[in-house]
Amino acid sequence: METIGFIGLGIMGAPMAGHLLDAGYKVIASAHRSKPPADLVGKGLKTVTGHAAVAKAADIVILMVPDTPQVADVLFGDNGVASGLTKGKLVIDMSSISPIETKVFARKINDLGCDYLDAPVSGGEVGAKAASLTIMVGGEDNAFERARPVFEKMGKNITLVGPNGVGQTTKVANQIVVALTIEAVAEALVFASKAGADPAKVRQALMGGLAASRILEVHGERMVKRTFAPGFRIELHQKDLNLALEGAKALGVSLPNTSTTQQLFNSCAANGGAKEDHSALVRALERMANFEVGGTAAEAKGKAA
Repeated sequence: METIGFIGLGIMGAPMAGHLLDAGYKVIASAHRSKPPADLVGKGLKTVTGHAAVAKAADIVILMVPDTPQVADVLFGDNGVASGLTKGKLVIDMSSISPIETKVFARKINDLGCDYLDAPVSGGEVGAKAASLTIMVGGEDNAFERARPVFEKMGKNITLVGPNGVGQTTKVANQIVVALTIEAVAEALVFASKAGADPAKVRQALMGGLAASRILEVHGERMVKRTFAPGFRIELHQKDLNLALEGAKALGVSLPNTSTTQQLFNSCAANGGAKEDHSALVRALERMANFEVGGTAAEAKGKAA
């Protein structure tokens, strides 16, 4: 089994690396800024100092960091991954970043004699913990086949969608769908709740019809129960929608509902909610309605009155 270097052991990265350890892979992380999670160390995670050292020790290097500048720094900054690579190694960026910059990063890594895959994921913290992530991959066929056994330990729906950059483009499209569906669920629950209906029962009823979705199931429940601890932070979804809107401008494409939803995220961030789960988008609609989802139908009628 190939040795895996894993950089970015956060909300998503830690459980992903844990699945690789559970599968018997030797996993090496960088002690770059903070100590790795104790549970991963207990499973056998090894640490080295600096990203270059991770690249030197590993056959495959996986990145799972927040945004394009962080990927650039990890790869090409001082003591970065690129300085530790040797011919034949594979770099996999599982972050969600700019498709345009991804193509630049891939060319630079290819020039070192190494393969590069952009492989962003969908499924959030729940999917990362359950090893059920959707993985959208951009790159060459041979690199994808090499990485497939690794991907299969972290996800279920794994698709090579095209060359480098297309994986990230697919993730941006995914984030448009997710954001707009969260917004639709939030509108529906605010409307129904202020009209006097019990939002929990409304959600339960909708789960049996055409409106059913994973977002109604998971994020609708968060809205009703007011559980906004982050699985995926609003500030990260803002970043993804920025990529969508910047790409749309370059392509001459209009994304009117994406733009509106970004404004709702901006409202949440302006009111201190940038680090809340993206289901907390409902708070922006609640402020406009002067009404909060939750509680019983009787309580909702009283508030509406």
